[in-house]
Amino acid sequence: MRLLIAGFILVLAAFGADKDSDTTKRLANAATVFEEIMGTADKSIPQKILDKSQCAVIVPGLKKGAFIVGAKYGRGFVFCRNANGTGWSAPGAVRVEGGSFGLQIGGSETDVVMLVMNAKGAERLLSNKFTIGADASAAAGPVGRTAQADTDATLRAEILTWSRARGVFAGVSLQGATLRQDGDALTDLYGSGQTNKQIVESGKPAPAAAQKVLDLLNKYSARKVS
Repeated sequence: MRLLIAGFILVLAAFGADKDSDTTKRLANAATVFEEIMGTADKSIPQKILDKSQCAVIVPGLKKGAFIVGAKYGRGFVFCRNANGTGWSAPGAVRVEGGSFGLQIGGSETDVVMLVMNAKGAERLLSNKFTIGADASAAAGPVGRTAQADTDATLRAEILTWSRARGVFAGVSLQGATLRQDGDALTDLYGSGQTNKQIVESGKPAPAAAQKVLDLLNKYSARKVS
């Protein structure tokens, strides 16, 4: 019996370690996605838009098989500007569900990046759940570091969205997609009882696994501009 109990404890411990490694692995993948996208000047997020953004959401590696309405598309992370506009917060965590990914739906694996452009959009993002297009206005983001950013769509939208599939990075409509807080990932990173809003607004120290993403965000846009 003692051996059985000891074996059960070891299995639970291994499962917990796997969960932790899944979350930290997604953070590493999020860093890779952002670095690769921003490292290609003619196909990246326009610098002017990135500098004006309030928050960034990075969801790496969504799978083709998940593209069914109501299914879970994937899990990612939320970073918002610090209160003084300089630097970025420790990451919150989100699940993305439902909605349409337009033409990018054909990719075997899809990375998604969203920029929240104002305080109102950030407030919605940090709530427990919201739907793009219904609770917050959204538009497909323009591509190219020097792309014309001041279009009517980008000026009005609270959220700008992009996806990358099969090496192609493009603005894409995510109308109808729902973002909800990922409690399991938050527990992995910070312990139980944490919310995205608390983490982002409290100035909580970021876990070591998030440092590379934060370094990249600061490299490409250390300070919010008006």
